[in-house]
Parts: sequence; structure tokens; C-alpha cells
Amino acid sequence: MPGSDRIEEHLRAAVRARLEALDRLLEHRVRLTVAVLLAPGRQLSFAALKGVTGESDGSLGAHLKRLSEAGYLAIERGFVAGRPLSRYALTPRGLAALERHLDALEGLLTETLA
Repeated sequence: MPGSDRIEEHLRAAVRARLEALDRLLEHRVRLTVAVLLAPGRQLSFAALKGVTGESDGSLGAHLKRLSEAGYLAIERGFVAGRPLSRYALTPRGLAALERHLDALEGLLTETLA
């Protein structure tokens, strides 16, 4: 078809740009789930996040650590009835990263399904 090479080239460039805009840290389903759950400004405990994600303690802890090290999570540690309790919240930096990631995903869908 005449012009189809130009369309494909444009599509390739658009898709590449959207893929590059994705946040590598949020590409994993567990980290994305955690960010989405915390995005409305809520705080959740480790136990609550574990219940939703179905991850083991070790796996969830590793994902939370990566998000925290990137500055995407704030952790509040305390005690309830003498037992340790950690509550997690998305930081402004984490929320901005999530919004950019979701915008890139939406753009990718728009570009490829149009």
C-alpha cells in the first residue's frame, strides 16, 4: 500500500516513545498493584498489601524495599498492642511516577489501537 511504510514508521516511533516513558520499577505487577492501591492517599499495612497481592512475606518485602529505595514509598513503623506494625503510603514522587506510567500505558494503547 502506498504510504504504509510511513505509517508503520510513525507507529514504531510512537510506540518506542511510549515504551521508553514507562517506569521500569512499575512494570512489575506487584509494584504496580501496590502503587495503585496507595495512590488515593491511603496507607496500608504490610498485612493488607500481602492479602491483596497474595505475595509471600519475602517477595512482598523485596518489592516494597525497591519502591522505598526509589523514594516512591514512605514507611511508618510503630507498635500496636506491643506488636510491630508497618504502614505504607505513596510519596508525591511515587504518585508522579505512577501518573507518568499510566499516561504512557494509555498513550501506548491509543497509538496501537487507533
